Amino acid sequence: MQKRKLGKSGLEVSAIGLGCMGLSYGYGPATENQEAIKLIRAAFDRGVTFFDTAEAYGPYKNEELLGEALAPVRDKVVIATKFGFEFNAEGGQSGMNSRPEHIREVAEAALKRLKTDVIDLFYQHRVDPNVPIEDVAGTVKKLIQEGKVKHFGLSEAGAQTIRRAHAVQPVTALQSEYSLWWREPEAEIIPTLDELGIGFVPFSPLGKGFLTGAISETTTFDSTDFRNIVPRFTREARKANQALVDLLGKIAVEKNATPAQTALAWLLAQRPWIVPIPGTTKLHRLEENIGAADVELTSDDLRDIENAVSKITVKGDRYPPHLQARVDR
Repeated sequence: MQKRKLGKSGLEVSAIGLGCMGLSYGYGPATENQEAIKLIRAAFDRGVTFFDTAEAYGPYKNEELLGEALAPVRDKVVIATKFGFEFNAEGGQSGMNSRPEHIREVAEAALKRLKTDVIDLFYQHRVDPNVPIEDVAGTVKKLIQEGKVKHFGLSEAGAQTIRRAHAVQPVTALQSEYSLWWREPEAEIIPTLDELGIGFVPFSPLGKGFLTGAISETTTFDSTDFRNIVPRFTREARKANQALVDLLGKIAVEKNATPAQTALAWLLAQRPWIVPIPGTTKLHRLEENIGAADVELTSDDLRDIENAVSKITVKGDRYPPHLQARVDR
């Protein structure tokens, strides 16, 4: 597996990471614990050194899972986790909370769950409109000075928020959605990261599974799968968006790759400091995703993709309104 550095931070990780959320949360029933551990360790055995989790995934269960799975190789991997929410007794999110004292509480609890003495990359999960970003960055800066955290990250933050945070504590990475079917970061975000030397970690790089070609208009999701409430996953939207998957399939055949590998290779080709974190619960999908690092897209390939994609309009919002409201602008 090739390695990449997240911006100017010096933090080196595998070119493709593993987003671990779906093992515990979000995409139907949680994977059985030993099976999930097996998958995480299989990723490491195949060269993945960058693992993404959050207290919100479960909540808490995903961090505990990673802590157990990666304990034998802790010094050889980079673990990213997140703060920024509060949870009720039933485990549901009860609002945002990035107050300094809460960030500290989350850090201490995450260290225990992850069975480690330092968090490699600590993201603010969503920008909290009630807490100045300078206070958030300053709190993480202190945690870094205390040796409890190594790097500071933001998730779904807007360009101005990134600049304000970076001025207090250098931001190592931004984690936001980015893929062939969600390209909004190209307008403001990527130029800002370019200028400041910040790495970019795209989540949902395969469009929550849609770009793999494994989902069609007739696919049904488990009742606990959050794609049931995503406008882009209505039956009508899936039918309309099939054109993008069909295009990926054609390009993939020419490259002797799969649609998923082509979509990931496209992301890797955008900047040398972009590290996508596709998630999966299946070993064959894991191996397929890792294989994307070996798919070479030439400048001609990229131009052809650009020309073809520009003629396709993706239908449906990527979040329902209540979740869209949490995205910083």
